[in-house]
Amino acid sequence: MANIKSQIKRNKQNEKRRLRNRFFRGAARKAISKARVAIDTGETPEAREAVILAVKALDKAAEKGVIHKNNAARRKSRLMKRLAALNK
Repeated sequence: MANIKSQIKRNKQNEKRRLRNRFFRGAARKAISKARVAIDTGETPEAREAVILAVKALDKAAEKGVIHKNNAARRKSRLMKRLAALNK
């Protein structure tokens, strides 16, 4: 445990941020996995809805700085690619 006042405060801030980041990162991961499952089942309307939710979650995580914006863009692109392949 830190003895310096500023470091004690910094540790509290880091813990708060860690929990907040974990929430948004976990939400994005869950949404992505649900979208992949929906795409694999082959039901287009459900898959489309799940992908839209996953894109929202990724955008929110990128906006908060939890993941990099290019990382979010790459994941969204891959999801959309799989969704497009389902429609063919």
